[in-house]
Amino acid sequence: MNVAIIGASTNREKFGNKAVRAYVNQGHTVFPVNLREATIEELAAFKSVTDIPDKLDRVSVYLPPAVTLQVLPDIAAKGTAELFLNPGTESDEVLAKAAELGLNTIEACSIVAIGESPATYS
Repeated sequence: MNVAIIGASTNREKFGNKAVRAYVNQGHTVFPVNLREATIEELAAFKSVTDIPDKLDRVSVYLPPAVTLQVLPDIAAKGTAELFLNPGTESDEVLAKAAELGLNTIEACSIVAIGESPATYS
């Protein structure tokens, strides 16, 4: 599965980093998205989901709701089978915009969804 982690982080305590490690551990192809970093966990990082050259099966977001709202049009433009809004990323406005854009939104921890525990990556 090709997975974009938007809000990926170099800080190993943040869930945006734990998700990168969990998906890599499960054998998925991971595309970290971060405006400021060139690499995250030795993977090339992208400034936008639209910069990723491959087709995406899943996009997992680790951003505050106001920022999530701003990236939703790019996610819709890129296309993905599933959009995971992890705890703390969602709001009524985010959910409404995602629905308006036709995104298949799942409100859940994407790390747990692949059978991993975030605590494993502390």
